[in-house]
Amino acid sequence: MNESWLDEVKWDEKGLVPAIAQDLETGRVMMFAWMNRESLLLSVQEQRAIYWSRSRQKLWRKGEESGHIQRLHELRLDCDGDVVLLVIEQIGGIACHTGRESCFFRKLDDQGKWQITDQVVKSPGSIYKNKG
Repeated sequence: MNESWLDEVKWDEKGLVPAIAQDLETGRVMMFAWMNRESLLLSVQEQRAIYWSRSRQKLWRKGEESGHIQRLHELRLDCDGDVVLLVIEQIGGIACHTGRESCFFRKLDDQGKWQITDQVVKSPGSIYKNKG
């Protein structure tokens, strides 16, 4: 596959594009992250989600520590070309580093307070063995 499709992505001033991961089966938004040109290209080549970690300034293969990889089934670009959508299969059923299915586990209630809607599926301590 030729790589000219990457030229249609509108990268920000840091060379990044917002990336939304959506579950193939349920349609649920699992997480949000950033991608650079290399991570987007590698994601397509390897058929798995590979993001750009802004805090670590390096490629982040989703699941490289936890084993909860995201198998890429479809890649979409929004109408403005400045957001990508990854339709993924979430291996292990956990996308969030907190051990929850989705990173979007808090919902604003009528009182203006964030309520936790999803319980922890697996303790982060048991997922990330090298973490304190």
